[in-house]
Amino acid sequence: MSTPQPTQAAPVLSDEQWSRLKRYGNEQLTEAGDILFQAGEAIADMILVESGGIEILRPAGSDTDEAVVAGYGSRQFSGELNLLTGQSTYLNARVSAPGAVYRVGPASFRRLMDEDPELSDIILRALLARRENLRANAAAGSIVIVGDDLSAPAMALRTYAARQRQPHTWVVADTQAGETLTRAADAAPDDFPLVITATTVLRRATPSLLAEHLGLSYQHVHGRTLDLVVIGAGPAGLAAAVYGASEGLETLILDSVAAGGQAAASSRIENYLGFTSGISGADLTARAAVQAQKFGARIASPCEVAELSTHGDTLRVVLKDGTEIDSRAAVIATGASYRSLPLPRWSEFEGAGIYYAATELEARTCGPHPVAVVGGANSAGQAALYLAGRGSTVNLVVRGSDLGAGMSSYLADRILAHPAITVRTSTEVTQLCGGDQLEAIQVRSNEAPTDAEVELDCRGLFCFIGARPATDWLKGAAMDEDGFVLTDVDLTDVHLSDDLLQDRWADLGRRPLPFETSLPRVFATGDVRAGSMKRVAAAVGEGASAVRSVHMSLSTLTA
Repeated sequence: MSTPQPTQAAPVLSDEQWSRLKRYGNEQLTEAGDILFQAGEAIADMILVESGGIEILRPAGSDTDEAVVAGYGSRQFSGELNLLTGQSTYLNARVSAPGAVYRVGPASFRRLMDEDPELSDIILRALLARRENLRANAAAGSIVIVGDDLSAPAMALRTYAARQRQPHTWVVADTQAGETLTRAADAAPDDFPLVITATTVLRRATPSLLAEHLGLSYQHVHGRTLDLVVIGAGPAGLAAAVYGASEGLETLILDSVAAGGQAAASSRIENYLGFTSGISGADLTARAAVQAQKFGARIASPCEVAELSTHGDTLRVVLKDGTEIDSRAAVIATGASYRSLPLPRWSEFEGAGIYYAATELEARTCGPHPVAVVGGANSAGQAALYLAGRGSTVNLVVRGSDLGAGMSSYLADRILAHPAITVRTSTEVTQLCGGDQLEAIQVRSNEAPTDAEVELDCRGLFCFIGARPATDWLKGAAMDEDGFVLTDVDLTDVHLSDDLLQDRWADLGRRPLPFETSLPRVFATGDVRAGSMKRVAAAVGEGASAVRSVHMSLSTLTA
């Protein structure tokens, strides 16, 4: 078999590089047609091709044929991001020409990524490029989501798959393709949304069910105590995980939705250092997630935390399903969520015209129809510009009288100059109109001399108002009146006056460290922390800085 031309996704290693790489694997002689792995296997090996060749295939489905999605020859290797994420296999690998391969198991792969920086960089670039290729080629048919365009559960699934950058295909149920898939799966109307893979059909699928099927949910190990659990995978949490894992802490990240947090809902971030042309929040946080996993951090989502408590020198994180995770330290980075408007039918239209993110997914759902964005901060401004750039006419509805009061001047200037955006200051939404989906909104101006209501055509209402901290689950930590977590210098003796807390701090012989909450060895960073600057760069800085305090607290604990 001739060696394919080397690319970033399919590099050909030098003799010296190949010699180093082979040391991590075990040799296996192969014959044409041998299956090296199949879709649905829990553990994925990286296959090193010494001689001969292999092909990676999307398995045949009920209405699709087997398809080759990649091929590798001598001194090349198989694998994509599932080698880092721990995801189960969703493709097949078959020998196309006889020869010999080396199998690198998960433990050896982890050791390789830690020990050899040159090979690690080459492999990581290849895995990233391959995942993007797989999302665009026939491999996207390995996971098919079937549902209603106006379904909130279907939107949740699509959002999860997109945040995970998972190769998948979305099919609307009432199209010809959707009806064919529905019949093949023998599905009833109340089975939607469906997820169809090579090995199963998930009915009434949720992100949790899909994560469990893919092997991306939390895998509990009884009796194990971690060094650091990070709760929340937004920029602050991901930064904490990168620095924690890279400095040798056994680190687990938990998120109730998926990696990215509120930042992943941003279509474009232009004021983040180093990205002169801007970067989408989804791309930025996806890179951060891979970076954390490169250093050995494990990301599990969706995993909703229900409780955090102290048991001696150990912290215990309890998930909503009752799973208990022990750790020596924790970083709370659950962020804040956008508030909803107190309007009739609001929940009815969520996912069917009301959205809390403005990404490719939501923009494609709305099409070129008129939309409205509610909010006066940067996130609302970025959403308005993005949606206008996608062909929608946009009404930007701002309760305040001055657009520049809560928005960066560069964004406000662009919005005021954009011909497709109408800015309505001192205005609020008063009513939602439509049948099965949102069709129009009514708004009222609060400026004298008129408070008349106006109806606006609207197929998508994008809500970016307020910040409600995600702390309902957190008990025992001192918070301000709005529910944001107090840390270090904001903690007074009153906050630490509980008898149990006093004893804990007295035993430690110290005051709270930077970013430490009223609970010893529990830290808070990013938007969830009282007094934090609500900017991505600030969140990243806090997450990274908190790890220094984690190390200091652990050294005190073990002294």
